[in-house]
Amino acid sequence: MKNKKCVKKAVCLITALVAACCAAALSGCAPRATKELLPQGVRQEIDGGESLQKIDNPDQGFYRPIYVKVTTAGAIYNQNSITDETRLYHLRMDISAFSHAVNNESDMLLTDAALQGIGQLLATLREKDKNAIIRFAYAPSFGEQANKEPALQTVLLHIAQVCDVLNAYESTVTAIEAGLIGPWGEMHTSAMATAENITAILNAFLTNTENLPILARTPQMLYDYLHVTRNDLDDCRIEKNDKAYRLGIYNDGYLGSDTDLGTFADRKKEVAFLGEKVTDHLPYGGEVVVPDSALHDIENCVPEMKTVHLSYLNAEWNDRVIDKWKNTYYSAACGNESDYYGQTAFAYIANRMGYRFLLQESVFAYAQSSDTLHIRLRLQNAGFGNLTKTKRAQIVFVNADGAVCAARAVQDFAGQLDLSYSVALGLPHGDYTVYLCVFGEEIQESKRYCVRFANNDIWNDAVGGNKIGRISV
Repeated sequence: MKNKKCVKKAVCLITALVAACCAAALSGCAPRATKELLPQGVRQEIDGGESLQKIDNPDQGFYRPIYVKVTTAGAIYNQNSITDETRLYHLRMDISAFSHAVNNESDMLLTDAALQGIGQLLATLREKDKNAIIRFAYAPSFGEQANKEPALQTVLLHIAQVCDVLNAYESTVTAIEAGLIGPWGEMHTSAMATAENITAILNAFLTNTENLPILARTPQMLYDYLHVTRNDLDDCRIEKNDKAYRLGIYNDGYLGSDTDLGTFADRKKEVAFLGEKVTDHLPYGGEVVVPDSALHDIENCVPEMKTVHLSYLNAEWNDRVIDKWKNTYYSAACGNESDYYGQTAFAYIANRMGYRFLLQESVFAYAQSSDTLHIRLRLQNAGFGNLTKTKRAQIVFVNADGAVCAARAVQDFAGQLDLSYSVALGLPHGDYTVYLCVFGEEIQESKRYCVRFANNDIWNDAVGGNKIGRISV
């Protein structure tokens, strides 16, 4: 009862303040508080400006490769490749040991030890709060040799085997690049690289996974799977309940030429199709390449990066292009984001790949009859891309001592920009900071794959949440 009386007093105070502000506004002498307090609630003090700080949010950004040799005995890789500085990795899985074209004996199923090795690597990444793009290849050492694949039936069995492992790590696996065929698993330069075989491989990945994005090497591979041509793209519809809704592309010829080294046949038309119907909800990325191309210039590449919702790029390849971006600068010729004028092209692209949410407005209103806090939030997404995985969400209340006093589960977060929550309080009297926690999963009560907003002074690492306001009970 004492807590209810305290809250009642707080509500009366808010009502009086609102009335005073309205009266002042009518008299022509409105104080600044009229912009902070609304009849529907109290607008929280939030700095809506963007921090220029690099934020390593899940499933996006510049990645580092990790080469993994999968053998009958397990998975071998350099464990020092996983560092604090990198969030996103590209796992380059060499499974050539299981192909007759490499072992000179017979096509083999992956062994239990091999599958356990892959699972242990993913478990390590999950424990360290890291993400991975995964590609399998039969080219030895993930190199440039061609025609090292086993029979198609064995390839399809391998896909079913690895997907049993990958499905257990949905929060960890950003996407599966279908790969498998040809040098570097880039789905070309091989006798197996036919439309029929590639469609069968894509279908096997889609059939054996549940929620993971599957990425092919070119848009043409999507058209073949969908049984359409480039002339049909305007009328092409991919429904959310279709398996093909999870089918996108990766681009390892990015910005290398007008066709991205054969990736596109009609760049403008195909980029527009991808941006509108594919990459608006799926990851898109790859590697920038040489030869020298004006497409690399920051003022030229940014508009298309926005259109195609660029999610990720290799931080190491091509080093000439990466160095070019580190030594050129974002300016008015690139866009009107004046806070970035004078920042390197590399820093700008790093901060824009994928999603980048900013809290623009937070309003709290209290319903005394139900002891409920009503919250309205308005976000902005300043990134090239969108959130490609639905996240869990909680409203967390932290007291003046920094202790979490309550965590209320709310509606899942799928990247929506206008949010409304109603949460029961039931809190002891005192002052509380309120956080919105958006995350992938919890391991022993520790949140993993949290989404951090890009405002200044909003993130609480210990809580794993974004500050949205304060209340007094």
